[in-house]
Amino acid sequence: MALTLPRWIAHRGGGVLAPENTLAGIRLAAAMGFRAVEFDVMLSADGTPVLIHDESLERTTNGRGLVCETGDSELFALDAGNGEPIPHFIEAARVCRALGLLANVEIKPAAGHERATAEKVARLAAEIWYDAPGQVLISSFVPEAIEIARDLAPALPRSLLFEVVPADWPVLFTQMQATALHCDADHLSDEVLRQAATLDVPVVCYTVNDPVAAQALLNRGVSAFFTDRLDLFAAQAG
Repeated sequence: MALTLPRWIAHRGGGVLAPENTLAGIRLAAAMGFRAVEFDVMLSADGTPVLIHDESLERTTNGRGLVCETGDSELFALDAGNGEPIPHFIEAARVCRALGLLANVEIKPAAGHERATAEKVARLAAEIWYDAPGQVLISSFVPEAIEIARDLAPALPRSLLFEVVPADWPVLFTQMQATALHCDADHLSDEVLRQAATLDVPVVCYTVNDPVAAQALLNRGVSAFFTDRLDLFAAQAG
């Protein structure tokens, strides 16, 4: 599971410069020189994996209601910002492959749909990146999702994702056969960084939008960052 992480990863596609979790955002990140993007994947009512962060539609689209209760015909007709539709996961993956981008695929299941979401995303990711496993990284806040990805797509790199890293994270890391540790920059302790350095585990922080804060984290030993401010870090993204 060889994986080379660029230092800067465009958060939710194009960060604040494009509608989040859209193909336009992914293409913008690539045009600005980013070599990696992150996006969230959830299932529609028809079981289709789509790019969206929230369980509800209101914040990022002109729709209303829950994603998991909205069928494809309605979902794909919505405006996700500036006329952009909600993308199918397969569409986003193909764009990433065509543009040579590493895709950090965050499995973001709606409540009660954890297993179904993880199974669908893991199987599709294994098919799409069958010949380029180093160009995808599967992550999730849901441990079950990472377990399923480990079992169904063992060739694909996986990352543990936490807001606050638990004390037993090295045990979980080994159990999940993970590749990287993702966590909230505001809650990252020096002890976790010390353990990660000892275990040779790259630590990736979200969501870092300030150059001074980024440099301080680099100095502490952080390997890479997710950012919404592509404009501030484009020169360092390549």
